[in-house]
Amino acid sequence: MTLPDRRPLLCLVTDRRRLFAAPGRFEESRVCLVEQARRAVEAGIDLIQIRERDLDAVDLAAVVAEIAALARGSATKVLVNDRVDIAVASGADGVHLRADSIPPEAARQLLPAWMLVGRSVHTRDEAVAAAPHVDFLIAGTVFPTPSKPAEARRLGVEGLSEIARAVPVPVIAIGGITVEAMPTLAAAGAAGAAAIGLFMAPRAPRDGRSCRAVDVRDVVSRSRALFDSRKAAS
Repeated sequence: MTLPDRRPLLCLVTDRRRLFAAPGRFEESRVCLVEQARRAVEAGIDLIQIRERDLDAVDLAAVVAEIAALARGSATKVLVNDRVDIAVASGADGVHLRADSIPPEAARQLLPAWMLVGRSVHTRDEAVAAAPHVDFLIAGTVFPTPSKPAEARRLGVEGLSEIARAVPVPVIAIGGITVEAMPTLAAAGAAGAAAIGLFMAPRAPRDGRSCRAVDVRDVVSRSRALFDSRKAAS
């Protein structure tokens, strides 16, 4: 299996605890998460990275299987954060490994040859070491983001550009991504962007029960248009 050849590659990273306004209610948050994934598949998003790290294996496998079934036959590839076993058992298209996870070459040995492998990186050296064993890299944190403490080290646009120039695989930017940042990412040599908040409403609904999912089709179309405008101008 290969990634789509188009640019930008857009990746929805899930976080049902931020997506659903009332934490601790698994079934309702699951429904909200699946609805977000459905909208993303219909919008033609390239990747959905399921990153529900607090779920036990049974619940995570059920969520992955449901979203993988939604995406089957579409252009969208479903990845599981770190859990090689669940990716295989639940019908996902691959895994995305944290920087402190198992080496990607070890994941390759455990997975069917057709499945995708991605890896998070934070430096050029990490990217160069991982690149021969992965289909893509996710590099960050590029911009300030609520997902990381304010004092956390940032890769920045220059660091992103350095990584993109150093490796032959697609480099997807993450961290504080907005639609307006797409031309900057394109100029830095990124192949696309991954995000959590980009695909959520900026504020939780007042009723405390509703999803923060947004019109993913609008986000995808505007992101691609702005990314392509910078590419056309270069």
